Parts: sequence; C-alpha cells; structure tokens
Amino acid sequence: VQLQACGGGLVQAGGSLRLSCAASGNIFSINVMGWYRQAPGKQRELVARVISGDTTKYDDSVKGRFTISRDNSKNTVDLQMNSLKPEDTAVYYCYAEIIPNRVTQTFLYWGQGTEVTVSS
Repeated sequence: VQLQACGGGLVQAGGSLRLSCAASGNIFSINVMGWYRQAPGKQRELVARVISGDTTKYDDSVKGRFTISRDNSKNTVDLQMNSLKPEDTAVYYCYAEIIPNRVTQTFLYWGQGTEVTVSS
C-alpha cells in the first residue's frame, strides 16, 4: 500500500492551496483518511480527518478555513485550504487506516509529506 500526496507550495497569507492524496495497492477497505502537519520544532498534529461515513473532524485552528473531502471510489482525500495564515506553514502528511486484502487487521499508512509555506 502506498499513499502519494501532492499540492504543497508557497502562497501568500490569505491565499489558497489544495492538497491531494491517493492510496493505491493491496487495499480491501479504508476506514479513515486525513491529514496531519508538522511545523519546524513542533510535534505532528492532526489537521483534519474523514471516516468512511463522511464524518469529518477538524482541528480548531483550521475550522471554517479548511475543507477535507474524500472520494471512496478513487481512494483519495483532498484538503482545500483557504485563508491561509503564516502559522499554517508546515509539512503536511496524509494518512490512512487501511485493511489490506486477505487481512483482518487495520494498518496505519503515511504519505511522504508535502511542504506548505505561507508568507506574511
């Protein structure tokens, strides 16, 4: 199983970026997909996640600005980030809780990280 993320970049404060992540490989089902971020010198923190029933959860710092969406038919998750602030600068990691084929256990997989830089 692999997660491939893309969409990071440099943007001015107030701007927008869209991150995308696709899961591929030996997948039976995906329970949760989401995004974490890690700023320099800080711990990795949950930004947003969506479970298989389209129930979403956001960190308070991004509510009203970020929107997570999932396409179950394509095993993808997107993060639309609007009204970006300098404090959103971080490396963003997609993740997924996946049950592989012929396995009855859920595994946690991570994408490679994509850098988001918001200038003031």
